[in-house]
Amino acid sequence: MDYRSIAYAVDGRVATITLNRPHRMNAIDGAMPREIAAAVSQANADDGVHVIVLTGAGEGFCGGYDLVEYAQTPGARPGSQLGGRQGGAGPAAEGNAPADLPWDPMADFYGMYRNTQDFMSLWRSYKPTIAKVNGPAVAGGSDIALCCDLVVMADEARIGYPPARVWGCPTTAMWIYRLGAEKAKRMLFTGDLIYGPEAAEMGLVLESVPRARLDARVAELAARMAGVPRNQLMMQKLMINQAYENMGLASTQMTATLFDGVTRHSPEGVWFKQRAEDAGFKQAIKERDGGDPIAEGWSRPFSRGGGTV
Repeated sequence: MDYRSIAYAVDGRVATITLNRPHRMNAIDGAMPREIAAAVSQANADDGVHVIVLTGAGEGFCGGYDLVEYAQTPGARPGSQLGGRQGGAGPAAEGNAPADLPWDPMADFYGMYRNTQDFMSLWRSYKPTIAKVNGPAVAGGSDIALCCDLVVMADEARIGYPPARVWGCPTTAMWIYRLGAEKAKRMLFTGDLIYGPEAAEMGLVLESVPRARLDARVAELAARMAGVPRNQLMMQKLMINQAYENMGLASTQMTATLFDGVTRHSPEGVWFKQRAEDAGFKQAIKERDGGDPIAEGWSRPFSRGGGTV
């Protein structure tokens, strides 16, 4: 296949998928989710491949959705609208999403849930997947990394979901399944970014190693697994994954994806989009993540029986 936003290569029994937009810190565009799923399918169809490694080109793993395209650019964009002041479908939803139409939650869900399932192709791949996190894995980039079976980070790399503060909910919901309730809440109530050693200590990722050792360590793991017959790898993976399916993974992801659309159309979500358009997404992120109250004056009080909660 001809890939635009990723690169695909096979060396022996190991296929490598590289998120390949280094000029934008490998940020997610409309093509990337589809291409990840296509590459996973290609690797699964290749009897010579036993293990899949996922990494990022250049200095980063993935910086999340491309906010230049989805947040900073005013108005509707054909086929790639990640929310707007008044509406729009999710990224990669077909057709136009005119800004003067009301937000359609189901159109938003259609686009975002499709992306979620494309990312989850890494989890549902019949062959083991290893995320080699060589640099920042932020927001949607953390979604992608945490869909892999194993995650190995560079000590210097950071991971987190800052849009949990405003304008996002992790659609894959893998934080809870990797960390448990309390630690997942610690990460998503703050939107903090953490370095590799803390992520490993917390149990979010398998291990963290110095950046200079990352390639070698992932190659060691991949080679060890690549010696195992494909059918054995497949059976172990299906058995373990089924336990998570039994815990309600699919319904949790449906809820998370619906909430993700809501976050982009809450009063504070509208503030973030407007701020990104007016001052640039970097300034909007700085204000969102700085620690001061977010979008003060934009919130609406919750009411219960005429009183404010």
